[in-house]
Amino acid sequence: MRHNLLNIIVIALIFVSVNGDANAQCAMCKGAAEMNLKQGGGDPQGLNNGILYMLSLPYLLVGAIGVWWWRNRKKSQEQVSEFSENDFAQYE
Repeated sequence: MRHNLLNIIVIALIFVSVNGDANAQCAMCKGAAEMNLKQGGGDPQGLNNGILYMLSLPYLLVGAIGVWWWRNRKKSQEQVSEFSENDFAQYE
């Protein structure tokens, strides 16, 4: 399980560290991109990609933690169900 968790952390760090051009991802930059568009500038596609990227990361992290928690809970329930009544009687 540690190997899988390590892989997830490494992949997440790669995604965070490797990014393209970050064009206008904050509120001030969005305003600047809108003004640029009004003045005849190009389409702020980088802004849209940045917003989607920033929106997806929290959902991916929460989803990965949820899957990890669900698998661990499922394994612990399977271990408890493997005991019979005789096994429980030995520990009393």
